Amino acid sequence: MRTPGTAAIEVDDLRAAYGSNPVLHGIDLAVEAGEFVAILGSSGCGKTTLLRTIAGFQRASRGSIRLFGKDVVGVPPERRGVAMVFQSYALWPHMTVLGNVGYGLRLRGVPKAEVRSRVANVLRMLNLSGLEDRKVTNLSGGQRQRVALGRALAIEPDLLLLDEPLSNLDAKVRIQLRSEIKSLQNRLGFTAIHVTHDREEAMTMADRIVVMESGQIAQVGTPKEVYDRPISPFVASFMGAENTIAFDVRKVPSGVEVRTADGRTTLWKDDAPLGAVTAHFRDDVARLDRPDLQVDGAIVLPGRIAQRTYPGGHYRYAVAIGDRHFTVTDDRYLDLDTLVGLRLPLEALHLFPSAPTSGGNHA
Repeated sequence: MRTPGTAAIEVDDLRAAYGSNPVLHGIDLAVEAGEFVAILGSSGCGKTTLLRTIAGFQRASRGSIRLFGKDVVGVPPERRGVAMVFQSYALWPHMTVLGNVGYGLRLRGVPKAEVRSRVANVLRMLNLSGLEDRKVTNLSGGQRQRVALGRALAIEPDLLLLDEPLSNLDAKVRIQLRSEIKSLQNRLGFTAIHVTHDREEAMTMADRIVVMESGQIAQVGTPKEVYDRPISPFVASFMGAENTIAFDVRKVPSGVEVRTADGRTTLWKDDAPLGAVTAHFRDDVARLDRPDLQVDGAIVLPGRIAQRTYPGGHYRYAVAIGDRHFTVTDDRYLDLDTLVGLRLPLEALHLFPSAPTSGGNHA
């Protein structure tokens, strides 16, 4: 446990429940001042509950929350010094842009002239200048989310919590706002926690990613660490390595041997878990070659092209191997039923001991 005051946020053994239904199961997390952390996970994993508990909107049933060294478990939301941006914008529809962005300042008794000056500065940063007197109901979705962000930034918070603020926007606006939020955070220096289910959003915005699974933290690390070195099958799959195949790994006199179910073998120089393992890999690390190819440091599995799509920039193929289908991206156009070899570089695979009772996705 860190010494209180060394981090912007320190959460220790945090638990929360909705009635008799436990949601958070002992969360330990520290966020440094000025850090941008993304909490990533699928629906129902507890990521929004964690954010709301830090903000004070959800009661903690156990554990501690310290914000800049101060224990805030019993402190109401308005006294935690935290600003929050919601997925639904949560704007006042009867107010203008000025009224919404300046709302928190007026609650704090800031003089009217100063409110207008500070709001003007915020709107300038968010490219909303000139819209002060417009009703928020007359704005686009992207403009409304900028207003919601501006309302949070106007009070000059040390800590900004973002609850999937971009999920209701179209792809182009989403990408633009990702960049704008990250630029503002770098410029203003506030600490940010951003909840999202979008892997690319977390990867492009965060200094560190917290992957959550079933109310617990599955892994914490930089985007590169979590992407390149997942520590569990769940994290590997969530970070895009959804293709799986079973191997047998054993020590042999010449090193470590990897054997497939049909008896194909290759040697691996690196350490690997021994015995029955499941390899996870992303579709962009596999390669399509001749079915009879043999390559050091790779397993080549014979199959055929079963499906082809063109999402743009490359083709995405489903390669049938036995009763399994594996997705692979490739720049070449290949006809359906073409015989190919699915080449899997061992260094690009994530290996985990197989569960005692396997089934479903393994080959």
